[in-house]
Amino acid sequence: MDTAQLERVYRAEAPRITAALAARIGDVGLAADAVQDAFVEALEHWRDAPPPNPGGWLATTARRKAIDRLRRARAGQEKLALLAATATGTCRQTETADDDLLGMIFACCHPALPRESQIALTLRAVCGLTTAEIAAAFLVAEPAMTQRLLRARKALRAAGADMRIPDPDQLAGRLAEVLAVVYLVFNEGYLASAGRQPARRDLAAQAVALTRLLHRLMPREPEVLGLLALLLLHESRAATRFDGWGRLVRLADQDRTRWNRALIAEATGLLDRALTQRASGPYQVQAAIAALHAEAPDYEHTDWRQIRILYDRLQELTPSPVVLLNRAVATRYVVGPEAALAEITPLAAELDGYRLFHALRAGLLTGLGRDDEAREASERALALAGNPAERELLARRLSF
Repeated sequence: MDTAQLERVYRAEAPRITAALAARIGDVGLAADAVQDAFVEALEHWRDAPPPNPGGWLATTARRKAIDRLRRARAGQEKLALLAATATGTCRQTETADDDLLGMIFACCHPALPRESQIALTLRAVCGLTTAEIAAAFLVAEPAMTQRLLRARKALRAAGADMRIPDPDQLAGRLAEVLAVVYLVFNEGYLASAGRQPARRDLAAQAVALTRLLHRLMPREPEVLGLLALLLLHESRAATRFDGWGRLVRLADQDRTRWNRALIAEATGLLDRALTQRASGPYQVQAAIAALHAEAPDYEHTDWRQIRILYDRLQELTPSPVVLLNRAVATRYVVGPEAALAEITPLAAELDGYRLFHALRAGLLTGLGRDDEAREASERALALAGNPAERELLARRLSF
C-alpha cells in the first residue's frame, strides 16, 4: 500500500477511532496522538500489503499506543484501567460510534476554547488532519500550531470537558458553537483563505459529513437542517466554480446545466422541513438565499427582491456589516448601483480590511462609470486577497 492509499484509509478511519478512544479515556488530545502514532506505525508495517481489516488494525494499535503513553507518563491510572477493561472500538455498534464522534465534536467546540482553537482541534481530532496541514491552513509555523493544540487540550482537561453529547438543557448553546465551527471548516474548504490551493475539497467533504452526522442524530433540529441544506446547495455548484485552468468562475458566469440537481433537490427538501417548524435561524435564512440562486434560470433573473428581504431578516438575526454588504449586491439589481453604493459607503470603516468590500465597491463604481475610483478599489481588493484564484480573478479585471 502506497502512502496516498494509506492516507485515504487514515482519513476515513481516524475520526471514528479517535472518537471511540476519547469516549473511553475522556481526553481528546491523548486519543488523537495515539491514533497519529498508529498511523506512523502503519507507514512502517503496511509497505507490502495492508491487513485484512485496516480499521481494526489502526484501532487496536491506537489503543495500545494510548496505553503506552499513559504508562510512560506514570499517571492516568484511572484511564489506563478503562482502556485495559474494554475491547477495541471495532466491535462497537454504528450508533454508539456516531455518538462518540458527535461527543468529541462537542468537546472540541467547548466554550472554554477560543474559536480558532476550536477549529484547529476539530480539524485535528475530528477531521484527522495533521498538525502540519492545520498550520498551513492557519498560515502559522508547525511548532506554533503544536503549542496551540497543546494549550487547547490542557484547557479542555482543566474545564473537565465531557466527551459525551451534552444534556438537553445544555444542548442549545453548545450546538450553536458546533454549527459555527463546522461551517467555518466548510468555508475554508470551499475557498481557502490562503495557500497554493484555491479550494480544499477534503475539508468541504469533512464538513458535509459532520453535518450529515448531526442531522442523523438530531433529525428535527431546524438549524441543523438549515446548515446541511446550505452546505449541499453550495456543493451542488462545486463542479462549475473553477475552469479547466483552475481559475475562479463567478456565480453569474457558471454553467447552470452542470449544477448537481440531486443535491439541490435534497437541500430544498431539508429546508422545507426546517421551515415547517417555524423556528427561523441564520442557517435556514442563508439556505433560503442559496436556494433562490439554485432555482433561478440565470443570474439576471434571480429573485433579487426576495433575496434582499431575506438579507434583512438575516441582519435581524445576526447583525453584521458583512450581511449588509451582501444585501447591497441584491440592492444593485433591485434599485441600482448608485443605491447599492450608498448602502455600503457607511461600512467602509468596519470593512476596510475585507477584500470583498473593495471588490463589490469596484464593481459598483464601474457600473456608474467612475473608472479611476473603480481601479483603485480593485487594487485594494487584490492587495487584501490571499486565495490564488481570487487574486487571479481580480488581476484579470484590472487588466481590462
